[in-house]
Amino acid sequence: MNLFKNLFVALIAVVSLTMVACQGGANDAKDKARESLATTPAEGQPAAAGQPGANPEEAVPSGPTTSMAFEETDFDFGTVNEGEHVKHTYKFKNTGNEPLIIASAKGSCGCTVPKWPSDPIAPGQTGVIDVEFDSKGKPGKQTKRVTVTANTVPAQSFLNITGNVNKDPNAPASPTPVPPSK
Repeated sequence: MNLFKNLFVALIAVVSLTMVACQGGANDAKDKARESLATTPAEGQPAAAGQPGANPEEAVPSGPTTSMAFEETDFDFGTVNEGEHVKHTYKFKNTGNEPLIIASAKGSCGCTVPKWPSDPIAPGQTGVIDVEFDSKGKPGKQTKRVTVTANTVPAQSFLNITGNVNKDPNAPASPTPVPPSK
């Protein structure tokens, strides 16, 4: 029922925007649509099994869409010691004809924190998403994902950061489970 309400509200917004756009020139309508980008629940974007960060209820911008291309989507940081912070910059370009608006970028866990531009990226321009991984308490092989949601088709892009974390030799050992008494 909630999805129906959201779709109904989105439909009303589109119809209203179309009516307003018909009163002005073509450029006025484009500008108005860009200014009024709203977010609606994603439809037809089911979370694939085993894809951390994939969320079917992720908000995606509605309105004019564009496209973006990353120079790379996978980064292997090699081997680091537990407690180190790894930073990597993912560069992208707006390859479409509309301003690129990144609504969100979310790490698959709290140890992976992305920072993305809040201002629209003009067509043909470039931008960066900085990702920081905190290896504290994360020994062993690590694979983390950042889900980037923007006014693109598809609405979500994925960035991956992988590597190995050497266990801190001074870290307390895991407690040995004590069998229950009878």
